This record gives sequence, structure tokens and C-alpha cells, in this order.
Amino acid sequence: MRIGFIGLGVMGAPMALNLVRAGHELTVHRVKERSRHLLDEGATAAASPREVAEKAEIVVLMLPDTPDVETVLRGDDGVLAGLRPGTLVVDMSSISPVVTVDLAAAVREAGGEYVDAPVSGGDVGARDGTLTVFVGGDDGPVARATPLLEVLGSTITHIGPVGAGQAAKVANQVIVAGTIQAVAEGLALAEAAGIDAGTVRTALSGGFASSRILDLHGRRMIERAFDPGFRLRLHRKDLGLALEAAEHHGAAVPGTRVVAAQMDDALARGWQELDHSALFRLVGETDA
Repeated sequence: MRIGFIGLGVMGAPMALNLVRAGHELTVHRVKERSRHLLDEGATAAASPREVAEKAEIVVLMLPDTPDVETVLRGDDGVLAGLRPGTLVVDMSSISPVVTVDLAAAVREAGGEYVDAPVSGGDVGARDGTLTVFVGGDDGPVARATPLLEVLGSTITHIGPVGAGQAAKVANQVIVAGTIQAVAEGLALAEAAGIDAGTVRTALSGGFASSRILDLHGRRMIERAFDPGFRLRLHRKDLGLALEAAEHHGAAVPGTRVVAAQMDDALARGWQELDHSALFRLVGETDA
């Protein structure tokens, strides 16, 4: 397929690479040094989102936040300006479920189709093509998007109509944030008690506390290895979306408010670019 890809960050660049290596014709925008290898692999650079849309039958977005997606779609030289009839927009960013419905309507009004398909799995999942994908949209557009999504992810679930994918991703980020904080406090307590946190982590992995977060992020915490897979500032952004959605729907999320406040503390300490597992530093390091 002729695919346009916009958003070549920590996760977007390896996702785009997987699409090129799967044999798709790829047009990309805003190529920087860390993503220049995509051109060596056969991708073509475009000068604007509009040019990406003009060359693609499917446009994939993998951008940091809601305003970024709005700008790329609706800007003067944006995707909507170059959208051809029948073009499918697949937004894999994590953005507001409410705004997603409005963006989908704008794409349909311009003659295109829209699917929201945010992902979970971090940079490792992006590189390995094993992302979990939460899909929202009508059956027809989702069927068109599925072969592309199968290159990028190993667990792909059609949740419901447009916006449902983003709502599911928000729920995912709430659960991940709470679990990271629980693992951080548990391992910090183990260290404070004078026992080896690595041994505790191994023991817990055989019981009810076992989780992927205990496995991967527990190791990061013990090793104090906080180079980003998923940046803390982006997870805090996602919790902002969760709090907005909770207010919109009248849902109570007291634990999420606590973790969001802890993330604010971490960001105030300048940890924006650290992995979200760096929350451990708030409870596990006396000099934090």
C-alpha cells in the first residue's frame, strides 16, 4: 500500500521502519537525524503533511498530543488540504477521545475515512512489531486498516466506534500508571527493609503480583536505568486525558489523581525525559 507516516519519534520511527520492511511504499514527513535511516530503507521524504496526504492511500499519525494531531490535520498545509477521496486516516497517537470524534467528522467531510488506533507496548513493542492496538471506527475502515496494523502489533482489538480506541487507551494508561506506582512502592519497601529487591521481584513474579510492569519496569527500578522507553511527560499527558474523560463521563478516579500529582512532582524535578518508571525515584531514593 501507499502509506504516509507522520510522527517519527521514539515509537514512530521503528513503526515506520517495520512498514517499509513489510514492502509498503512509505512517504514520511519531518525526517531528522535519528530517522534518516528510513530514507536509506526506501522511504520518501515529503515537505508537508499535505504532500504526504497527496501521495498516500492511508495516512498514519503517531504524534505526541491532541494539539499536534489537530495542527497536522487542519493546518494550512495539513493533511486535510491534500486529502483525496477515499483516503484513510489512521491516528495511532494517544489523544482526547472527545476531540477524536470531531477530527473523524472533519476527515469524513473532506471525503476520507478515519480510524483511531492508539497503541501500548513502548519502544520495545514498536521495534518488535508486538504493540497492543486499541481500534475505534466503522467496520469498513477498520478492515482496510487491519493489514497495516498487523505489521505493527500482535494484539489488535476493535473496541467500538470512532473514539472507542482512544477511550480504551486512556483506561490502559490509568492501569499502567497505578501499577508502576505500586511496583515502585513495593520494591522501595523491600529495600528499606534491608532485603534484596531483585530477589523480591523474582519471588513476586511467581505469584499474584506478577505483571509485565513488575518484569520490565521492576528491573529498571532496581538497576536505576531510566533511559526512556515511554517518557514520563507523555504519560502525565495521558493521565490528563484520563482526568478530562473522567470529568466528562462523571467517573471517579481518585487513584489516578494521586499518581498524576506524583508525576507532577517528578516533572518539577526535571525528569520529563526519563522513563515513566522513574517514579520509583520519589520513593526509592533518599536524595530524590
